[in-house]
Amino acid sequence: MTKADIIEALYEKVGFSKKEAADLVEMVFNLIKDTLSRGEKIKISGFGNFVVRDKKPRTGRNPQTGEAIKITQRRVLTFKPSQVLRSEVNSATGGGNKT
Repeated sequence: MTKADIIEALYEKVGFSKKEAADLVEMVFNLIKDTLSRGEKIKISGFGNFVVRDKKPRTGRNPQTGEAIKITQRRVLTFKPSQVLRSEVNSATGGGNKT
């Protein structure tokens, strides 16, 4: 699904004009980006949590040469789905492994 698909769904299901739907989607995404860039957590009930974590610098290895390299400090974004979302995704795919 793309941003354009979300805009189209709002247009069809809610009845906003395409411009209003596009503005609303853009506002929501900007709010999410601004919140995460400040390092704050976003919890969406029934969907999941977005969390920004700080990773410390560390020494890694180049997999081709085995040479030690320094990996700099950085921030990473993680998403943990809620149990509700996890259940829906699993039931939609038939749930579980088939052997």
